[in-house]
Amino acid sequence: MQANAQDQHRIEAFTDALWMESGLSTHTLKAYASDLNRYAAWLSTQGADLMNCQRTQVMAFLANRVQQGMKPRSTARLLSSLRRYYQYALREGQIQSDPTADIESPKLGRPLPKMLSEQDVEQLLAAPDLDTDEGLRDKAMLELLYATGLRVSELVNLGIEQCNTRQGVVRITGKGGKERMVPLGELALDWLEQYMRKARPSLLDGRDSKTLFVTRRGSGMTRQAFWYRIKHYARLSGLLSDLSPHSLRHAFATHLINHGADLRVVQMLLGHSDLSTTQIYTHVARERMKSLHSQHHPRG
Repeated sequence: MQANAQDQHRIEAFTDALWMESGLSTHTLKAYASDLNRYAAWLSTQGADLMNCQRTQVMAFLANRVQQGMKPRSTARLLSSLRRYYQYALREGQIQSDPTADIESPKLGRPLPKMLSEQDVEQLLAAPDLDTDEGLRDKAMLELLYATGLRVSELVNLGIEQCNTRQGVVRITGKGGKERMVPLGELALDWLEQYMRKARPSLLDGRDSKTLFVTRRGSGMTRQAFWYRIKHYARLSGLLSDLSPHSLRHAFATHLINHGADLRVVQMLLGHSDLSTTQIYTHVARERMKSLHSQHHPRG
């Protein structure tokens, strides 16, 4: 099944125009061309082409793709390709009306974060080798991340002056320059003090740094380096292969809600400007409860 020559020419002209106007990547342009060629080929079996199709044909094509197993996200991308083409054709005066104008994109459920159980977190936190300076540093970083729900960028950019160990809080400047105070908790505070007392001076070896978490070179820990450290500890613990620093932020929020924390308090601790962003964690907690019910209830 192949698009007719005229439609192939129209699609080429469209992708050329896109490249000139938007400078899109070759990969993106090929994706547009592939979607449009597939649609044009289907239209040819209906005795139509790109210039004389109706809304009902667009709907029928999308329905056909869904019946063949296309997922909502892929369907939304396909409709986006068709919509962009017909907006271009309308602008160029090639058509009088856009057949995709009144078609709604499929609703996409927000993907749920990867779930770490409390036992998983305990395994991860136990992985660093505490007999080394790097291990003690990593232990403090992991404990701090789980205790506070910081973004990884906030963690690695922490300065010494932002940590008030006497009061047990860290002062964070988050997205948009918004400042928040986050409590550490006794365990995280204890590991942080051990790191600052023992490992940090050894890692710096007489050098000076305002950054809290440092490497053997005396420079601050980077996001990429910490990401690799977490991957390493995930492997040692037999946990998810795609674990990331953000997984501990998700665990922090989910476990708080599982234990009855108020959603607005979690919002404040995470530094979310919108409560709807935080609400995803109520869905995670709900899915966890469903799983536990199914697993343990006699009629689950």
